[in-house]
Amino acid sequence: MPDKFITLNNVSKSYTRGGETLKVLDQLHLSIDRGDFVALMGPSGSGKTTILNLVGGLDSCDSGSVHVADSEVSAMSRSALPAWRSRHVGFVFQSFNLLPVLTALENVMLPLQLTPLSAAERKKQAAFALDIVGLSDRASHRPTQLSGGQEQRVAIARAIATDPAVIIADEPTGDLDRSSADEVLQILSRLNSELGKTILMVTHDLVAAKKAKRLLELDKGLLVEDQQQEV
Repeated sequence: MPDKFITLNNVSKSYTRGGETLKVLDQLHLSIDRGDFVALMGPSGSGKTTILNLVGGLDSCDSGSVHVADSEVSAMSRSALPAWRSRHVGFVFQSFNLLPVLTALENVMLPLQLTPLSAAERKKQAAFALDIVGLSDRASHRPTQLSGGQEQRVAIARAIATDPAVIIADEPTGDLDRSSADEVLQILSRLNSELGKTILMVTHDLVAAKKAKRLLELDKGLLVEDQQQEV
């Protein structure tokens, strides 16, 4: 039986800009199984990134509910969300968001500061994450000494350092050349197939979308297509 790991029940979300209300999600129903790799596509403003933000606890819905595993994320207080995110969700963004004054290893260690691990344990876990993305030999390099593809791989290592169940990737290949993008996609596929990570990825890249097991297309806050893919 499929394990409904992420569920959005009757979720609506609007934003107000310049006195105008923009409805981004309109009574959306969505279920994602544990261990799935889902690509979300659609025009700008269709609600893709909003879904990521709701699942990751970075934003709240106006109505409806959002569940991840046994947690009702939409009902959590703002004070409880950071600790929950640090345990359960890893984030990968289009802009790598690495701190330029820190080495690759130190950047990967950042989310581990919120864990009870000792300094030695944090360093060991961060080194393991860098090894997974194939950058052990770049641990002492700062972001300016890395290529764009390497920076994104460090960002992925940072996302998985706490061993989260869910990886949220917002345009992870958007700033990369094709070769670097393919390397990043291969790593995400391995994290899904070998480590069982549930991945939600927003992308405009058809090549990236084809790496996912399931493709969701949104338009004006509505789910207009939901298809399984051969990978």
